[in-house]
Parts: sequence; structure tokens; C-alpha cells
Amino acid sequence: MVSLFPSCFPIRIKTGLHSFAFMNMVIDAGNSLTKIGIFEKDQLHRKEEFTSPEEVKKFLHAFPVEHLILGSVTRVREEILLFAKVSGTQMILTHNLPLPITNTYATPETLGVDRLAAACGAWLHYPGEASLVIDAGTCINYEFINANGEYKGGAISPGVNMRFQSMHQLTARLPSISPRQGVSLVGNSTAACLQSGVMNGVLEEINGISARYRKDHPGIRVILTGGDAHFFEILMKPPIFVAPDLVLQGLNSILSHNVNS
Repeated sequence: MVSLFPSCFPIRIKTGLHSFAFMNMVIDAGNSLTKIGIFEKDQLHRKEEFTSPEEVKKFLHAFPVEHLILGSVTRVREEILLFAKVSGTQMILTHNLPLPITNTYATPETLGVDRLAAACGAWLHYPGEASLVIDAGTCINYEFINANGEYKGGAISPGVNMRFQSMHQLTARLPSISPRQGVSLVGNSTAACLQSGVMNGVLEEINGISARYRKDHPGIRVILTGGDAHFFEILMKPPIFVAPDLVLQGLNSILSHNVNS
């Protein structure tokens, strides 16, 4: 297991747009959290996570930058940008925005922008190499980028919490439980059986899909990211590369690609 990114460090906030002349802001508005990254060129200096639009608006209002990009899989879109203080370019990631990779997806208008950003993040760090991104979040997204920089698609399956919630909500007696690490293969209670089924099931899924990609594409880079990655990173079959900030990195690469072109 190899980590792609160093730890972020806080930067000193100063007043006035001039202090942020070389700063980019990227916003990843997901299903559960909104993540914001502050970059100087390719270096991630600061990362924040928010659970409500109000928190995001306060942060945007207090943190002026030069360039900004928003990638959103929710309905929170243009209204957020009204609170941003941007001295240069601001943009929203859609399937029409130019990318540093080639998007060959058959229905690009239906493609989640978080998936595009993850693919661009993989290409940023492994240009000229095939990559498989496994983004373990609300859903588990699999993104395949070939050695020519072509995004081909991948797969989507239910995430960890979605699996727990569906078994509780769609049955009469199965309890609602939360994921945990160190789950036994053999459950000796109903709760333990649910834990084993979900956690071991997801592990076998991601290991199995990774193995199939490795068979078809020898030498492929397998990159693990997402909020639930920590449950599986030490259990996955090596080699894997852990990239907790891959989507933010990908968004910044898309922003830089458009600003510099």
C-alpha cells in the first residue's frame, strides 16, 4: 500500500484578493459531504469538509481565491458560487468542459462529475499508464483509464452504508448497524452476520474486480480513494495506491487545464 499524497498543512489567511493571487479553490459537492481544497499550482495546502450549504457559504465568503471549480453530484450548484470571492476564472464541471483526458463514455451527459474528476486525478499522477480507480463512498465507483488517456467507464455498485441501510429498510427484522473494521468471516449473531456479509462482501468485490483488470491490463495502477477506503486499504491485495484526495486533485487538474489552455 502506497500513499500518493502528503498530509495537508494549513495556510495563513490574509485579507484581500492579492494574497491569494496564485490560489485555486476546488469544491467537491457530494451526496454526504462537501469537500473544499485550496491549491497553489498542484500542491494541496488545505482541505475542509462541510455537512451543510450554510457552512460552505461562510467559508467561501471568508476565503478569496484566484480561480475556482465546482464539481457537484447534488442540486447544490450555482447558488454556492454567489458567495465565492474569485478574482479570475470560476467554472462548473460538466461533461462539456474540456478535460486533460479523453472521455469516451457512451452517455457523457449521465456521467457523474466526481467520476470524471477521479479519472483525471489518476491520469495526473500516472500519465501514460492504465489506471483503475476504486472510489468507496456512498456508492462504490470503478473508473478505468487506459494508457492512451482515454476514460472508458467502469462500474457502480452500492456502498457500505447503502448495503446496511437497504437490508434494514427492506426487511422486517434486520437491525440498523454501522460498519466497523476487523470483521470476522463467520458471524455468531445477526448483527455480526450483517457485518460479515457487507464488509467481507465489499472486500471480495473490490479484490475480485481489481484482479480481473490486472489480468486484462498487466501493470495497471489500482488506486483506492473515498470515505470508506480506510476499511479496506490494508486488506486489499497489493499493489494498491491510496489516494484520499484524488477527486480534489482531479478537479484541480481540470481547472488548471482550462485556465492554462
